Amino acid sequence: MIPAAGKTGGSFRMPAEWEPHEATWIGWPHNASDWPGKFASIPWIYGEIVRKIAAGETVRILVQSKAHGAKAHRLLSRVGVDPSRVAFFPFPTDRGWTRDFGPIFLAGERPKREVAVAGFGFNAWARYPDWRKDAGVPARAARALGVPFLPVRLGGRRVVLEGGAIEVNGRGTLVATEECLLDAEVQARNPGVGRKGLEEVFRAFLGVTNVIWLGKGIAGDDTHGHVDDLCRFTGPRTVVLCREEDPRDENHRALEENRERLASARLEDGSRPEVVPLPMPAALRFDGIRLPASYANFYVCNAAVLVPTFNDPNDRIALGILSELFRDRPVVGIHAVDLVWGFGTLHCLTQQQPAVAGGRIRGGGSPAPSS
Repeated sequence: MIPAAGKTGGSFRMPAEWEPHEATWIGWPHNASDWPGKFASIPWIYGEIVRKIAAGETVRILVQSKAHGAKAHRLLSRVGVDPSRVAFFPFPTDRGWTRDFGPIFLAGERPKREVAVAGFGFNAWARYPDWRKDAGVPARAARALGVPFLPVRLGGRRVVLEGGAIEVNGRGTLVATEECLLDAEVQARNPGVGRKGLEEVFRAFLGVTNVIWLGKGIAGDDTHGHVDDLCRFTGPRTVVLCREEDPRDENHRALEENRERLASARLEDGSRPEVVPLPMPAALRFDGIRLPASYANFYVCNAAVLVPTFNDPNDRIALGILSELFRDRPVVGIHAVDLVWGFGTLHCLTQQQPAVAGGRIRGGGSPAPSS
């Protein structure tokens, strides 16, 4: 039996990413093993990401220590970030992929409009040994902000879920892949938990009434099928789905199968989603390794839609498609050829915190340290 999320005073849902944010959370880079041989350029890319996000909301940055925060502050000052739009949280982490280990925020509906943190477990994608610091971040964030923390358990066990494994429209529909969440042999997050159990968890904690299951993720993805590299909502009824037209490319078949699944899928109200194809960049490799380069790993913040670009002819096409779908904010490309060597880009690094009706929440971290 799953306890109802509403026990803190009201029902909760996971808002869509394009809904208003109070803040964006991001972990300042520190683990050079995520980008071996390319780490020197990574903080500067983060600086540009923070600059774009801070134009429309607070950026809450996880740092290893005050000294680490001071170093980040100096770089952000050099690239022109307003220090009043940044807050530092000295929460040591193992790595920097905040989408996956960071707090998944929920918004209260009735009778209490508040924010809460869904307390999912994290085990480094059931792949890497360094995860224990990361796993503690959601509870620490909830305490720092003074908001409820809702441990997510099924049958007495904590449910493991990364933010990049799910995509929601904020109205009740969630998209995920079977490869990531239902594979019982490769990178199994929740052994013994099947489709029905996960759907029950999504309903109880995320306000989800309808789940669309896709098949496999894209080549090069070390998460084993995260949905945020292939299919994203751009509105309550519209999704973009990556498409690889070259039948010789290893992504072609899996993406075509996902297209067929979406063709028969239904939204929470029974209607069919509008599916807009999004091109893939040409296969990108480094040291002979296929990387998960995808335009679908964009991030929607208050001031812009940030889209990874790869020095590819399809950069322009992808930016144009997304500009047509997001008419209420500019669509901005962020160079991600070095960033994707860490097997993730913009969406993987960020986690949104929804705005709360009636004022700002408590808490806010430390102000930018003096240089």
